[in-house]
Amino acid sequence: MTIEYSRDDQRTKETVSPSTPLPVRDTRRLVDTLLVAPTTVTDANRDLLESTSTELPTLDGCMRYRKLVWFYFRASSADTTYRVLARATDHNGAPLGAGWQEIVPATPLPGAANSWGRIEIPASGDGYYDQYRIEVQRTAGSNYTLTSKIVGVR
Repeated sequence: MTIEYSRDDQRTKETVSPSTPLPVRDTRRLVDTLLVAPTTVTDANRDLLESTSTELPTLDGCMRYRKLVWFYFRASSADTTYRVLARATDHNGAPLGAGWQEIVPATPLPGAANSWGRIEIPASGDGYYDQYRIEVQRTAGSNYTLTSKIVGVR
């Protein structure tokens, strides 16, 4: 059977059969931008939204994502650690229990001054947590700006 369809704004005719089906373009979005934010990194432990309140999540509603990818730009080479916490919530969005599960302990943030970095959360396996808290803390040197973008991968 011959079928006519549009491809890249041009009309196309092709013969289709079970062995030569109509070409299909997958248009589902598999990645969503969850956060774009600058953070002033100081010697105080804070999340990427600059919150020092340890119970507040940096990201909420993340259950549909198997992995988060954190892209960042460091404006300084000052020694900095990052830590990733996660937890599940009930159907009303309340945490299932007190506190957080630490999925990445305090770890040196890779990169030199004026460099880009990329961290996958979790580093292996799948996540599917409802909430994440990503904390940064300068351990030496001067305050600087860390610019972050986090995407969720389905």
